[in-house]
Amino acid sequence: MPVELTETDISRILALFYERVRADTQLGPVFAVVGDWDEHMTRLSEFWSSMMLTTGRYKGNPLSMHLVHAKKFRPEMFGRWLEIWRQTTNELVAPEIAQAMQARATRIAARFSLMICGKELATNERSEVSPLPPVPYRVSRLFDERSLPRALLLDHALKQGTWGVVRVEEGSIHYLEAGVTEARALSPETPGVMPPLTSHRLELVGAVKLRVEFYDHYPLGTHHN
Repeated sequence: MPVELTETDISRILALFYERVRADTQLGPVFAVVGDWDEHMTRLSEFWSSMMLTTGRYKGNPLSMHLVHAKKFRPEMFGRWLEIWRQTTNELVAPEIAQAMQARATRIAARFSLMICGKELATNERSEVSPLPPVPYRVSRLFDERSLPRALLLDHALKQGTWGVVRVEEGSIHYLEAGVTEARALSPETPGVMPPLTSHRLELVGAVKLRVEFYDHYPLGTHHN
């Protein structure tokens, strides 16, 4: 079966992870500063949706929010945070997805530890298993704004089990998904992931060159920092 990460998976992971974090003797007191956990969990879901599904839902600055409480942090807390994150993701999602989420969390923890506490993560805390990059089973030819198939500019959806990735090589294009009010701007730095059975379309905004890749599983390696 294709391995896919969903918004529901992210919500389940975050719910269990922060239940454990709040009960943890080392981390719990730090997170006691959160006044509205419903609102906080919404922001966290948006953040991880943006990180793992490239949805662009999160608009904030997580580092600046943590810097406000810098005096409450100690360097070893980031290692403990990663330990609970690894435990939770290993329990709830497939190994390749867990590894991708752990790799992203490790980079976040390393940056926060350095910026907040002025100390790098220990070598054992930075260790991570990088998932193999996905390989598309088909790649379209290079399109520009004149040769882009009209079908891609109309509402359509990929079939069950098929994922698409829009790779912009030059310029930019808008990606619009059913149920989402704001278009996402795709560029060479920001690919667009197209889930199966989800109505979407592209919208030209100027000169562009792009290809479309097709996968039979969730394309983990398409995510960017």
